[in-house]
Amino acid sequence: MMEISKETIAGRTILGVVYVAVVVLLAAGILLGLWTAEEMNAVVTEQFNAQQMMIARTARSRIEREIVEISDALAMLTRLPVSPPAESKNLLERLLERLRPLGLRRIHFVNPSDGEGSAEPDGGSASPPEPWEALSAARAPIWISPVFFENGMHLVRLRASLPEPDRRRIEFLVDVGALLASILEPIRSGKSGYAWVIDESGRFIFHPNPDFSGQDAFSVRDEKSPDLSHERIHFIQKEKMLRGEEGTGWYYSAWHHGYVGPTKKLIAYCPIAVAAAPPRFWSIAVVAPQSEVEDALHRGSIRLLLLQGLVVFAVILGAAAILWMEGRWSDILEARVIAKTDQLAKSEEKYRSLVESAEDFIFTVDRQGTFQSLNTFTAKFFGGSPGDFVGKPLGAVLPEPLAAHLAARMEQVHRSGKSLREEFEFPLGDRSCWISAHFLPVRSGGAEGGAILCIARDITETKELQRQLVNAEKLASLGTLAAGVAHEINNPLGVILGFCELLLRKAPPGSQLEEDLKTIERQGLICKDTVENLLSFARGEKGPVDRADLNACIESIAKIIRPLLDKKGVELTLDLEPALPPVRAEARQIQQVFLNLINNALAAMPEGGELTLRSWHDRQSRRVAAQVQDTGLGIPPEHLDRIFEPFFTTKPEGQGTGLGLFVSYGIVTGYGGTLEAASTPAGALGKRPGSTFTLRLPETDPEEPPPSISEDGHAR
Repeated sequence: MMEISKETIAGRTILGVVYVAVVVLLAAGILLGLWTAEEMNAVVTEQFNAQQMMIARTARSRIEREIVEISDALAMLTRLPVSPPAESKNLLERLLERLRPLGLRRIHFVNPSDGEGSAEPDGGSASPPEPWEALSAARAPIWISPVFFENGMHLVRLRASLPEPDRRRIEFLVDVGALLASILEPIRSGKSGYAWVIDESGRFIFHPNPDFSGQDAFSVRDEKSPDLSHERIHFIQKEKMLRGEEGTGWYYSAWHHGYVGPTKKLIAYCPIAVAAAPPRFWSIAVVAPQSEVEDALHRGSIRLLLLQGLVVFAVILGAAAILWMEGRWSDILEARVIAKTDQLAKSEEKYRSLVESAEDFIFTVDRQGTFQSLNTFTAKFFGGSPGDFVGKPLGAVLPEPLAAHLAARMEQVHRSGKSLREEFEFPLGDRSCWISAHFLPVRSGGAEGGAILCIARDITETKELQRQLVNAEKLASLGTLAAGVAHEINNPLGVILGFCELLLRKAPPGSQLEEDLKTIERQGLICKDTVENLLSFARGEKGPVDRADLNACIESIAKIIRPLLDKKGVELTLDLEPALPPVRAEARQIQQVFLNLINNALAAMPEGGELTLRSWHDRQSRRVAAQVQDTGLGIPPEHLDRIFEPFFTTKPEGQGTGLGLFVSYGIVTGYGGTLEAASTPAGALGKRPGSTFTLRLPETDPEEPPPSISEDGHAR
């Protein structure tokens, strides 16, 4: 056997040590690369999930805000005074139309005694209501039901009790599926991430996959992909989401936007507060494939491993080459991380636009009342951009009394740590608007030093609806009062006319006494007619309805009044559409309406002017319309809302009773018509002064036979 020399053994030993050193260095480099890639993947994954959490919270805020808006509308209805049915139905129809984009499908009145009611304004019936004991036991004024599935929709019911003595409940039926879809369908986390929502029982009430919608979140996954374990997502849903917790994590899924196969997904979830009493919440989750985050990192990690292998060999060959290559590839990797971070920042900016695009006032202030942030809508309202107001106090954009009041409210929120709602009037030049604000404490790192988030909305239109309802109620009350007064006047007036008739029988014919008594009788009869008109209007009495020719009524009054118009220098113009269909009204009363309107026009033109009488057929609404237009002094805006009130007049004492328009309004509305007024007062820039009164009456059915006349001269 050939002996090996000591030099050979030593050389082989050194070579072995070198090989071992190379292997150790290579292994160390590989382990270092794996550890670096793992750490980087964890950091980027955590950042990505944090962005998903921001998206989930933003979407949650929008959903809770829309539910609060619907609840506020329901609460507003319970506080309104009782109105006539026509005004109430009109209000409900407008409210339903305004809240329809939020998912409101029906407004329903229910009697607790029989569990049923009439839907206003839509028909149909919802699923069987919850027991009334559940509503009575709830401490909150508005009760919100669990989600139920009906007619292909996910629905909830909102209920509230009307004020005593009305024992009915008012119910809103809301399509939460449509509400959630309008908010969540546009959401994309990363490139293909999406959002879904489960209710308190664990059912999907929104999911981009229609096969999942309405299904139990625990069983549908097992049914769709029985070969894949869903233990992790089941744990997240059961132990976290259904307990109202928020957090992040990951799980495996077998579906993602049409791709079928195991997919690891990142998830961020948070609860959605739906109702306080009884407590009810849903949970929203924003998910995205982890591959979107890991792909770029994996490619970089593989290259890093190769790089580190080359570095190990380069250490042996030369330190300079190692340092150069390490530096170059480190720069490449850093650029890729920066690019990925920029992509995540763009994703954050995209969903921040949800707040920016909201047509609500959204801003934050610190404890000193200084703006910290505000959305574009708020900045534009104050006449600038968000950067113009950050760092400025509330007093810089709000009147000082209002700014001081809001600062006190915000300090109250700071002290109590609870949110606060406030409605206040905001002056805008020559007008004002009403704002509904919600102040919420926002703490960062502790109880002290936090900011206040304010979310406010313009509710001027709602306030205007309330004002109109109050005016309608006031007009009804005044009509009742007028009826009572008229009834009390009618009795002594009958006595006066009776004794006047007795005296006339005893008075010598042709004597001055007879003339005086006839004058008293004529004036008494005029008072009696006025009182009868008041009683008829207040009671809502309807006399025999005939077919009246509106043009004939106008022409008849025009012949009577023309000499007086010529005497006062008023030019009369008739613009009548021929062949108008007859209206359901009594001709004598319609003539009285035109006479009252013309007398008002004459009083407004003491120096003469132009008087135009028009008529036309509104075929779309099946109504015949007439118009009395003058070029007089006009009606001041502050008086326009009161002209149809009884006893309201701007004429000097002794020249008017304030009953002409009141009685005319009662005659027209008694036949199912409308009487409207528009006016431009004298002195308005660029506009011709004058007033226009427009009445519309329903046309008769062409196939309806004319009424017959009884022996006493009345229609029957």
